[in-house]
Amino acid sequence: MIKINLLPQRRPKKRGAAADPSANHLVVGVAGLVAAAAIVALLVDRPKRVRLAELTRDNQQLQTAIRTKTQQLEGYADLKKAADEADERYRSIKRLLSAKVVPANVLHELGEILMTGKRPKMTKDMLRRTSSGDDSDPNKRFQDDWDASHVWLSGFTDTAGLFRLEGGAQSESDVTQLAKRLAASVYFTDVTPAGGERVADAQTGASYFKFTITGKVAY
Repeated sequence: MIKINLLPQRRPKKRGAAADPSANHLVVGVAGLVAAAAIVALLVDRPKRVRLAELTRDNQQLQTAIRTKTQQLEGYADLKKAADEADERYRSIKRLLSAKVVPANVLHELGEILMTGKRPKMTKDMLRRTSSGDDSDPNKRFQDDWDASHVWLSGFTDTAGLFRLEGGAQSESDVTQLAKRLAASVYFTDVTPAGGERVADAQTGASYFKFTITGKVAY
């Protein structure tokens, strides 16, 4: 009986057959990508990482230096503020002295009034009237946060106890604050703003309020 094998037969590979070209191209492509990635890492990424490390180190050194300087300058802001206030008071008193010699206590009081955050020397009754309580007097009350640097004095005359104060201010409201402080002080009475006008500085052209305040000195 004749037997017929219908299963496909594997043909033996021929020795020396050429390799698949597509496989070779794939290997070359992968190798190229690996090489390119290595070049990018070497020429681009690594220098950036080195630079980042240098900047981080420099920043840490700078922060350390800043902390050291801050500790060394602790209290400098308060000292500078005190020096500026003393200089401001000196200039105001110097202008008054050039106009007329007045008693030291009056000069001191004017200096205190012209300092930001300072209050005039007041009696207990005046202190109550200028406070924010229910029994205070709104007409006597003044702003504690008023910036006294907005006002400068150009002259002070005292004739038999009657004084005349002249100067300039940024606004009319600054003159009002100054007058209220003078009126609250134990050293001045009958304080009255005697008029004023807005003028322009001859040198700079800047506009300011020129004022005059009159009253009595309580020696």
